Amino acid sequence: MPYLVDYSFPRYLAAKKSVDDRAINSRIWEMLRREVRVAGGQPPLRVLEIGAGIGTMVERLIDGGALDQAHYTAIDASAENIASARRRLADWGRERSFAVAETSSGLILDRQAVHVTLDLEVIDLFDFLRREGGTHTWDLLLAHAFLDLVDVPSTLPQLFSLLPGAGLFYFTLNFDGLSAMLPAFDPELDEHIFRLYHRTMDERYVNGVPSGNSRTGRHLFGHLRQAGAEILGAGASDWVVYPTGGDYPGDEAYFLHFIVHTVHTSLAGDAELKPERLSSWVAQRHAQVERGELVYIAHQLDFFGRYSG
Repeated sequence: MPYLVDYSFPRYLAAKKSVDDRAINSRIWEMLRREVRVAGGQPPLRVLEIGAGIGTMVERLIDGGALDQAHYTAIDASAENIASARRRLADWGRERSFAVAETSSGLILDRQAVHVTLDLEVIDLFDFLRREGGTHTWDLLLAHAFLDLVDVPSTLPQLFSLLPGAGLFYFTLNFDGLSAMLPAFDPELDEHIFRLYHRTMDERYVNGVPSGNSRTGRHLFGHLRQAGAEILGAGASDWVVYPTGGDYPGDEAYFLHFIVHTVHTSLAGDAELKPERLSSWVAQRHAQVERGELVYIAHQLDFFGRYSG
């Protein structure tokens, strides 16, 4: 697969589903499953997912037996992602013998004991919070690989205002400051590039507002408590992508190419990095993916808990 392509974010999200499935902390997942089954005693469970992407968490929750009777609201700022989610979840449901009904706002998935109504909306998180604050509430709040893109201390209180008494939250794949690619190209350059790459997360601003942190995972322990939330469980959810027999599972080679491309675009023009050194590093990393040699590791944390207001 040539790496000099027009990269597609929905394809990246699809490619990383198998990476995420391996990464998600199984102990924290089981805590979610147990608590949701109890909370779902009076269906339907009201679920809100922010930054929902192409809907892979919906698939994961239903396939994993964590969701049966639910009204699921999924929001994302990208129209392309939500359009992909609508198509993908409809196809996914039919492949699993669901009766799939398409509605003006999303989909209805129906099969024996499972009935899930999906509302899929293109909207910025903060526009959604301004609209819904004090109007609607949900029983379970989900954020998958998302909270490290916002200013967590100021965002959490707004998010928790959407949960009623004893509402649950499940925040997965929160980046925690470690990235590694093997085999080493140039250890000193590798360290320099990832230090600068993580700094772009720390210095990210969107519409003049701080938006992200490269150590969101560890900081969430304090931020959640400060926001009045009870952490019921936390654990590592590292990405570990590696070849077997010189090849990668599924579309994970594309996932790796996209990560290298992201680092490249994030650091292009950085005054602390000579362009030719970055270009050489990027070319070598893409070539390692092509040869089925690259190993990629990123450290992340999952959290599950309750907000009682």
